[in-house]
Amino acid sequence: MSKRVPTATDRPPGADESEDVPAHGDAADEVVTAVLTASRLLVAVSARSLASVEETLTLPQFRMLVVLDTRGPMNISRLGEHLDVIPSTAMRMVDRLAAAGMLDRAPGSAGRREILISLTAAGRRVVGEATERRRAEIARIVGGMPRAQRAGLIEALQAFTRAGDEPLAEGGRNADVGW
Repeated sequence: MSKRVPTATDRPPGADESEDVPAHGDAADEVVTAVLTASRLLVAVSARSLASVEETLTLPQFRMLVVLDTRGPMNISRLGEHLDVIPSTAMRMVDRLAAAGMLDRAPGSAGRREILISLTAAGRRVVGEATERRRAEIARIVGGMPRAQRAGLIEALQAFTRAGDEPLAEGGRNADVGW
């Protein structure tokens, strides 16, 4: 007797089929592949927009600036949590960005040991300019999409960002669109 090869439709006993079936019957792998491909494009757009404004910043450093811009001043532990890095890594990033004049450190209200990290005017300028360039390039890409597919994209991306606990960007020309 030949051994049966498991298929993508095999489920453990008692598994809920609805968990595996994304909208429109696509396989979960197709959704993941589409998101990974789109993320490559978005990272490329982000890298180009950042390089055109401040070529010495890395994407992780820029992400730190964006977190502070969107969520406000915070201590190093909380900042590390938002970036998913350990506090010592976050502190090294803060040291570099403070030396570049993009971050400030000030005593917090919780006591002498707490230090709050915040953006300087230069940090806000970099976030604003890079975001505006990214917004323009994304607008160009979206403009090349069929109009009928844009509404579905909005809904899907909003659900995706909520699932990832990322604050939704405000609409409009000067709004933040993330990192």
